[in-house]
Amino acid sequence: MGGCCCCCFPSKPPRENPMHPAAEPLIQGITSTDHLLHPSSEPNHTPPHHQPPPVITSTDEGKDAVVRLKTGFERFKTNIFDKNPKLFEPLKKDQSPKYMVFACADSRVCPTLTLGLKPGEAFTVRNVAAMIPAYQKTRHCSIGSAIEFAVVVLKVEYIVVIGHSRCAGIRELLSLKDEGPNAYHFIEDWVKIGMNAKKKVQTENRLLPFDDQCTVLEKEAVNVSLGNLNSYPFVKDRMSKGTLHLIGARYDFVHGSFETWEP
Repeated sequence: MGGCCCCCFPSKPPRENPMHPAAEPLIQGITSTDHLLHPSSEPNHTPPHHQPPPVITSTDEGKDAVVRLKTGFERFKTNIFDKNPKLFEPLKKDQSPKYMVFACADSRVCPTLTLGLKPGEAFTVRNVAAMIPAYQKTRHCSIGSAIEFAVVVLKVEYIVVIGHSRCAGIRELLSLKDEGPNAYHFIEDWVKIGMNAKKKVQTENRLLPFDDQCTVLEKEAVNVSLGNLNSYPFVKDRMSKGTLHLIGARYDFVHGSFETWEP
């Protein structure tokens, strides 16, 4: 959050209605996310003088990992960055995102990909179970500072909190015992942010199997986070003026669905 994103704060240009996204493709030259998920199926647009990334032959796993990252960047630069100057040139000067997105750090969850968000559209925070603690200046400063920067400096219009299917953080929350030592250094204390949601689910859905309770809790934990956002004075102030809106969501990567609701 340092550096370039804080250098200057020009007036924000008019932005499109989020309920009516533009018909243009996410990135010019790419019409399907299949190109991103299955790079080997892409047509070869590489200029003759540009050699393809080297084949990984090293048995050194650390070196292989670095080569994988560099290869991925070269593919991105060739197929996306270099072909979309109209998108990337303005981003060199400033950012003006419409959305702030909270999503889980789960590797199966990639909000920019699943929601078709272009670079510069979403100021994103990811953590275990996409949880947002209540306002408290002496704790969770990384979350608080991100919310403040997005709301006060960037002036985002929407904060979206996204839960997801088969969330390990939610399963941990539902499995917590009232007493006994913690098994981890940080995880139990973090997911306790959603403790009120857990109590509600166990009270109202006690006859459901554990996995089904987790599915309900994935949404109820989002509602707790949405409620906690109202405890931040700068969030509450902009919401009262009608310039900031909250959206809850759940991404189901098992069935390929995405639902949203307003708190």
